[in-house]
This record gives sequence, structure tokens and C-alpha cells, in this order.
Amino acid sequence: MTDWPAQRLAPPDPATLTPRQQEIHDAIASGPRGGVRGPLAIWLHRPELAASAQALGRYCRYDTTLSPRLSELAILTIARIWEAEYEWFAHKPHGLNAGLSAEVIEAIRTGAKPPFETEEEEVVHAVTLAAHQTRQVPDALYSRAVAVLGEDRLVDLVGLLGYYSLISLTLNIFHVSPPDDAPRELG
Repeated sequence: MTDWPAQRLAPPDPATLTPRQQEIHDAIASGPRGGVRGPLAIWLHRPELAASAQALGRYCRYDTTLSPRLSELAILTIARIWEAEYEWFAHKPHGLNAGLSAEVIEAIRTGAKPPFETEEEEVVHAVTLAAHQTRQVPDALYSRAVAVLGEDRLVDLVGLLGYYSLISLTLNIFHVSPPDDAPRELG
């Protein structure tokens, strides 16, 4: 059993949801996520935030021009950067299912250079690291990203990076942790 910090803010009690909270809860639960967990459960305290973030998240997760493999690569890299254990726990299986190798995922977890199979993966990882470590993307990397990904996928990547940074902030600030029996992998 992992000793996770106590969660600072519990999700709203389902028995006391306002009509708007219930509406948003039901919309999230009936969608591709299949439930209201993690940051979405916290955001439900502010139903308009939950509704807006859920819509952005649906786009970033399911509807971008990025393949699931590239999306999950970026998400796992963000989880590592922010040490967002819940996000890592939730997305590691998605990354494997999307075709990321266990070696790539382990390298991201440990901070080693991942053995990427494609230049697209290298660029997504490099842009994600640069954006979060220096808050910029140098001109040479930007030019490479446009050449490799194209402008549409780069715009979608930047949107995904912003959304999953919001998720990571929410998880870390409110101490939203994986289940007690989940191993601590990042911190």
C-alpha cells in the first residue's frame, strides 16, 4: 500500500449535486470517459469549469489530428514533468495500448533518453520538454516541429500540453492520487 497524501478536496457528494452539477456529471459519465474521476471530479465543484474543461479535454484526447500514440506520449511526458502520479497511473496503460513501448515509457519515467521509433515521437517529446522546462520552443525546434508534424498537429499538440498541464496542476494542488494499492512511480 502506498502512502499517498490526503486528498485536499473531495469530489462533490453525488447526493447533494445541484441540477447543473448533475447535468455535467451525467454528460461526462455517459461519454467516452465512462465516469467522473480525477480532475473532472474536482472541477465539478464549479460546474461551468467542469463543462468547459470536459469539452476541451474531449477534443484534446479524442478529436485532435495527433494519433493516440503521439497524444499519449505527450500526456505521459507531462505527467512525468509535473510528477502527477494520478495522470501517470491513468495514462500508462493507454500509452501501451496506443503502441508506445514499455522501454519508451520507462525512459520517460526515469528521465533517460527514450528509444523512439519515429521522428514524430522525438519531436513531440522535445516540444513537450522545451515548453515545460524553458516555457519556450527554440526556433530550430519549432521549424523541425512544423516540418515533421505540420502546423495543424503542432497547434493541437500545444492545446493538449496546456490542457494536461491544467490537469496536472489540479491533481497536484488537490492531492488527487491513484488508488492506494497503486505503486508510486514518479516521486
